[in-house]
Amino acid sequence: MFYSLKNRLIVFFVVLLFVSFGTMSYLFFTESRSIIRSYIESSAYEKMDEYGSFVNMALVQIYDVSSIVFNSSTTNSWDTALSDPALPAGEKMLANINLSKFLTQTTNNYSIVSSVTVYQQEGMWISSDNQITNDTSFKSEQWYDHFKTRRIQWVSAHQDPVEVRRSKPFDVLSLLLPIGTFEPSQSKNMMKINVKSEFFLEPLSRIHLGEKGTIFLLDGQGDSVLGQQEYASSHPEAAKQMEAIRANHLQNGVVYLKNEHGTKDILVYKKLKLNNWLLVGIVPEADLYGKLYKLRTSILIFASLLLVAAIATAIWLSHGISKPLSRLASAMRYVQMGDFHAAENRIPAEARVRNEVGYVTTTFRNMVSQLRHHITTEFELKLLRQQAEYKALLMQINPHFLFNTLELLSSLAMQHRTQDTVRVIESLGKMMRFSLRISDDLIPLEEELKYVRHYVSILQIRFAERLQIIIEEDENMRQCVIPKFILQPLIENAVKYSFREQAEANVIIRVRHEHNRLILSVTDNGPGIPEELAQQLRTESLTSQFEQILNSRSQQIGLRNVLARCQLYYGPLFAFEIVSTKEHGTYIALTLPLQGGTIDV
Repeated sequence: MFYSLKNRLIVFFVVLLFVSFGTMSYLFFTESRSIIRSYIESSAYEKMDEYGSFVNMALVQIYDVSSIVFNSSTTNSWDTALSDPALPAGEKMLANINLSKFLTQTTNNYSIVSSVTVYQQEGMWISSDNQITNDTSFKSEQWYDHFKTRRIQWVSAHQDPVEVRRSKPFDVLSLLLPIGTFEPSQSKNMMKINVKSEFFLEPLSRIHLGEKGTIFLLDGQGDSVLGQQEYASSHPEAAKQMEAIRANHLQNGVVYLKNEHGTKDILVYKKLKLNNWLLVGIVPEADLYGKLYKLRTSILIFASLLLVAAIATAIWLSHGISKPLSRLASAMRYVQMGDFHAAENRIPAEARVRNEVGYVTTTFRNMVSQLRHHITTEFELKLLRQQAEYKALLMQINPHFLFNTLELLSSLAMQHRTQDTVRVIESLGKMMRFSLRISDDLIPLEEELKYVRHYVSILQIRFAERLQIIIEEDENMRQCVIPKFILQPLIENAVKYSFREQAEANVIIRVRHEHNRLILSVTDNGPGIPEELAQQLRTESLTSQFEQILNSRSQQIGLRNVLARCQLYYGPLFAFEIVSTKEHGTYIALTLPLQGGTIDV
């Protein structure tokens, strides 16, 4: 049968391994690709942040050098001397020498700076190490024209003739700034601060994305700042995205590009705020996932072998597990139905436990046997205890009411009220006949109301016009059964406490149903029940302190007795409500589940 444990184990392992492992390679590949891609992106961001901090530190030092030169008194004196036509040539030369010395000193104070050169519009330039030259060739340089006309301050990696003359034929990165003014087109003098390109390129070359990925440093026009020629030649599609990247407001991001080979490249970028440069990392997607394809193939082969082994294992395991577990499941069904004897017979007793499954089945059999014994014993004890407690509470009502009625008869006899005495004796006789039926714990509501009417007639004889009692009942519920003697103690308390502080008493007894529940309520116009006492009654009802109620001699014995009997009989299905306002009376309602009879709606 398909639903046997053996067959299900086999099917389970086949589905688990065949379907799961069949799709696992795809999911693994997809998730791994996503993880690797996310790792590459986060790794690129982290490396770019580190390199960006390095670049910002270097730029701050370069700008510090420019600020020193721009604000120096030596520079200002030199500018003033060369602008004065009346100053002798010797004085001007001395000013040039002082400026060169100043530039030498400044350059030596900043290790990252290769040289600082000051250019005069007339064609002279001054650099460190007493280099003072009249040469207008710099004015034909592209960087000079872009600075004057387009205000481009940064020059990408190039060879500077000044550095070549100093036997330093390496590429430099340069910052151009005017002297004496902030407008390049109006300046007569300018400074050019050179930094070796290798200073920025060397740490950048140590950063790799994957095996073939590279990070480039680009300027505001999207050109390589450090002369990385492979950027424009190898990634033309990335150069086309620069304008869009520059235009968006994001400081960093990821763009996926389709390269000339039809595959995708991952472009990660980060903007540097200080000078509008851009760090761009490009890595081929195929470079990241090549090993994953090989791994997926290996997984498929391994899954096929594992599937065969799993089927064989499932058959072997099911042979020793399915049979005892089937017996155990059958025994559990009998336990669920309450047939403990059949459950014991379903699991045969074993003299020797051989494995964990045998231990479980044997333990379950012993547990069922003990549970059957305990349930039988506990049920009998609880039934006897509950009947004893209920009878004791019921017997407590009769003497309490009888004593009060005998005192009334004595008073009527002394007053020679013969007719009233006869009526009280008749009502009392009917009540006593009813109360002597102690074997009947539950009675129809109709009989309880008859008992209440006999009791009310006795009270009206006793108090005459000072007592007004109204009974409102739903006739459709007369056959509903309730515990006997639960209304009379409430009425007795209502009448007694209503007369305590006033001459007249008004009591309303209502019987109604609501939401398939029977509600019996008694309302009076007495002084009310203190909130502390009402809370105490609720607590006693929750804790079912029946023994304390039996031994109690408090004035609230009648109400406590009623609540205790209802709680004892109905358990959690019983509820009561006490609403009391000082000097405005008390409302007590008992909510019982409907039992017996029908209700016509």
